[in-house]
Amino acid sequence: MEAPTHPFADLFKQLGLPEDALSIDQFITSHSPLQNEIKLVDAPFWTDAQRNFLKDSINEDADWAVPFDQLNEALRRPRK
Repeated sequence: MEAPTHPFADLFKQLGLPEDALSIDQFITSHSPLQNEIKLVDAPFWTDAQRNFLKDSINEDADWAVPFDQLNEALRRPRK
């Protein structure tokens, strides 16, 4: 059985954030670049509930891994 895959926008929805393209872009722009020494789950902008969801997803190697990695990468890119 194949694990379900989630579109990138669904991660934002799961985190209780707006999932439209403009809102996602604004979130990434306003929180990047995230310093390399800060783990994504330890970033200061998460609520406790969001942080717990992210930590649980990592610990369980959940099917959110791909969008989580996409977010991590997007937040670490230097701003233009």
